[in-house]
Amino acid sequence: MKKQGTRNLVVLFIGIMLIAANLRAPITGLGPLVGMIREDTGLSGTVIGLLTTLTLLAFAVLSPLVPKISQRIGMERTIFLSLIVLTIGILIRYMASVTTLFVGTALLGLAIAVGNVLVPTLIKRDFPDRVGLMTGVYSSFMNLWAAVASGIAIPLADNAGLGWHGALAVWAVLAVIAMFIWLPQLRHSTAAASGARKAHQKINLWHSRLAWCVTLFMGFQSFLFYVNITWLPEIMHAQGMSITTAGWMMSLLQMVSLPASLFTPIIASRMRSQRLLVALVVSGFGIGYATLIIGGSVLTAIGVSLIGIAGGAGFSLAVMFFALRTRTVQQAAEMSGMAQSIGYLIAAVGPMLFGLLHDMTNSWTVSYISLFVTLFLFTIFGLGAGKDDYVVPYERAQDTAEPTIRPEKTPS
Repeated sequence: MKKQGTRNLVVLFIGIMLIAANLRAPITGLGPLVGMIREDTGLSGTVIGLLTTLTLLAFAVLSPLVPKISQRIGMERTIFLSLIVLTIGILIRYMASVTTLFVGTALLGLAIAVGNVLVPTLIKRDFPDRVGLMTGVYSSFMNLWAAVASGIAIPLADNAGLGWHGALAVWAVLAVIAMFIWLPQLRHSTAAASGARKAHQKINLWHSRLAWCVTLFMGFQSFLFYVNITWLPEIMHAQGMSITTAGWMMSLLQMVSLPASLFTPIIASRMRSQRLLVALVVSGFGIGYATLIIGGSVLTAIGVSLIGIAGGAGFSLAVMFFALRTRTVQQAAEMSGMAQSIGYLIAAVGPMLFGLLHDMTNSWTVSYISLFVTLFLFTIFGLGAGKDDYVVPYERAQDTAEPTIRPEKTPS
């Protein structure tokens, strides 16, 4: 672990975990409330799907700009500003109108995009010899709070009498806590050095086949994740499950993802090729979706668990690729920005397309077929991303002024 003088690594760790908690909870808390929102607003399934799509479009628009912004004002200040915007977005979403629901969602999407890009980069920079462990803990904490948000959404709305507006607004409290815990880091926020800027000018990941494989792996993984959190509760409710139980099923999906999120990056960091892990992730998704189609309470729980395990492993593996396939911190930031820009643009199609297919056919069958087509593409690009290689050749990496930081791997 890199020495940082007076910087308190414990406070930094806590700050990173609180940021992680804010990167999914405001989004996953929406899925179980879809039925209430549709009943209250009269919005169609396609338009409700557009809510999640709007968040992902915000990710796609801002992600490639985040490394450049952080170079100018520093990663720590950039993250702090994003927490302020996140809080504002959540509070705007509380206001009782469809317009403010969409405006608030767009703002929190822009804020979350910053954390999505910069937290993996912070981990690579400040914990270079613990990238696998820290990525696992970060992913697990993110999924833990995503599970909590899914599980308590209906109880907050119904039992606590907050309604769906209040159930969405409570997450402003978590954002404010993270903001105050992050304050000490502002003392260490500095713009990138000129050498790093020169390194940035020489990096063009858009011409790298491996970078595109990582990007598309991230995209199709996110496509599946956001379809799951937006529509699986509604699908299970349509199959006869109560909406409250469906909400807790989504909590189960997130909870079972925790061990996979924690251990997958640790295992991946010790392997030269991660193709076996990709195959296991794909198998979990495929068997899980097939089990959900069959139905039944027991099989539904099994299917949800398999999807959750595969999703946790898939996300943490995608994030780990930002470090495993790059040599320097700046390359990792650029890789993260590219993958999350194009990746979330792909993912943005998911919830809206899934809802549109259901509205057009009045059935979930065609929607399910779209998931298996996505899995096929996910497999192809995952095997490419799992190859032991770097997005920037060694010779070009040597031309940059930025030091190489890369977690050590041992043969699998």
